[in-house]
Amino acid sequence: MILGVTAGMKLLGSLNSRLQYPIWEQVLRKSGLSEDETTKVVEKLKAAYVKWEEASFPGLLGNVIAGRIANRLDLGGTNCTVDAACGSSLAAMKMSVNDLVDGRADMMITGGVDTDNSPFMYMCFSKTPAFTKDDRVRPFDAESKGILIGEGLGMVVLKRLADAERDGDQIYAVLKGIGSSSDGRFKSIYAPRASGQARCLRRAYEDAGVAPNSIGLIEAHGTGTAAGDVTEFEGLREVYSTAAVPAQSVALGSIKSQIGHTKATAGAAGLIKTALALHHKVLPPTIKVDQPAPALAGSPFYVNRELRPWIRDKSHPRRASVSSFGFGGSNFHVTLEEYTGKLAPYPERILPAELIMLSAETPEALATAMEATAQKLVHEEDLAIAASDSHAGFTADAPCRAAITASDNKDFAAKAGKIAGLIRAGTVETAPLPKGASVSLTPASPGKLAYLMPGQGSQYVGMGRELALAFPEARAAWDFPASHKKAGKLGLHRLAFPPSAFSEAEAKAQADTLTAMENAQPALAAASLAVLAVLEKAGLNADM
Repeated sequence: MILGVTAGMKLLGSLNSRLQYPIWEQVLRKSGLSEDETTKVVEKLKAAYVKWEEASFPGLLGNVIAGRIANRLDLGGTNCTVDAACGSSLAAMKMSVNDLVDGRADMMITGGVDTDNSPFMYMCFSKTPAFTKDDRVRPFDAESKGILIGEGLGMVVLKRLADAERDGDQIYAVLKGIGSSSDGRFKSIYAPRASGQARCLRRAYEDAGVAPNSIGLIEAHGTGTAAGDVTEFEGLREVYSTAAVPAQSVALGSIKSQIGHTKATAGAAGLIKTALALHHKVLPPTIKVDQPAPALAGSPFYVNRELRPWIRDKSHPRRASVSSFGFGGSNFHVTLEEYTGKLAPYPERILPAELIMLSAETPEALATAMEATAQKLVHEEDLAIAASDSHAGFTADAPCRAAITASDNKDFAAKAGKIAGLIRAGTVETAPLPKGASVSLTPASPGKLAYLMPGQGSQYVGMGRELALAFPEARAAWDFPASHKKAGKLGLHRLAFPPSAFSEAEAKAQADTLTAMENAQPALAAASLAVLAVLEKAGLNADM
């Protein structure tokens, strides 16, 4: 159990203040108070602070944060905390990996803990100065003004890969390499150094045995400070441009745009975000970027501000990196890879809607079934479970049938209520139905099934995005042409899911590129194949 911690002695100020009473007494006496008055005031002051007691000493010690967990879980391996300022959680991870590699442990729990957003902590950062001058933290935005601090606890379980496979564990990502470095002698203790960070990155990729051009996502330290972001970008560009990584080919983000800078937990937060991105095969967004910093223009990096499917060619697995840097020139960078082994799971669904299917013998019974399902969802949060239950109970040859797609419980209740009313009014087969709903009150007539695919003119930037996010089969349809040069030098997925546009002119240029005949036709083919793959997964087979 090794955790990154920076502010473990949170009670120190209060407990130490109680010991200052001789000074209080001296000041009060010199101010003219009697001995009795002085004693009463001092006792009141003492009572305002946390009391000294048996548990006070361990409560002051940062190492007890890890020690308490190891005690309760009966862990027998290394038990300590490490302080590398805002790089603490990745420093703890490096130490944990050493224990696993050396065989001193078979499992390590590691991460970071930081729950100190006290006035003292705000004073420290405000005097740096590092705080944003508005109420937003915007890493890599042209108008970024500084950080906001947060609190957090983030932990992960590490095992040797062979052991995790043997034990049947859920494996979210594979840690390939860790790099660390010091900035060395520089102009101040606060100032980050690009060359020191670049050294850290190179060591991580060397340790992993991978090239920078195989990395598709970087979770940056990205604090949002002018000096920090520029320095981090310079370090990244030094490594990636030297490796001839193509322009705008690596997504760049920072979880600090969502949860603030959690200090000792920052690296753990970025690591968890990145492991989940690899697990779900998605490129997660960074929010609050209105216009990327000018330094990003023409570089290998782009700020990703919307959830996009992570398409790759077959030359290597999906790979990502995470940075975490601390005051004093402490630099850490880890390289992760998607797990593709025998226990690779079918990822949880990321669906924008659920399909509920109902059947009955009479129209009234169908209306009643809709209302009953809607009422059930008032008390049951999981729409996906209700949808799966409805599929199991659906009878395809029943006289009356309904299918309703809903984004949430309220959406389903609204649609079901309207359709039930139309059924009872006798107008359900003639009146307009809510979007995403279909109803039939007559038995199905078996016939042949034909698919009509969209043709040129129906293309648009982002087409098929939700399908590729939700279904591995759809994503695979885009992965396939990504491995073939004949699919075009831009790559079909780069046409359909290009980097985020930050201006109308940029958005128009992306749409015009996709609309060109030599691009639109193969991109539409890929989008159609993605739909076809999902339909086949659902058990549908067209006759034509």
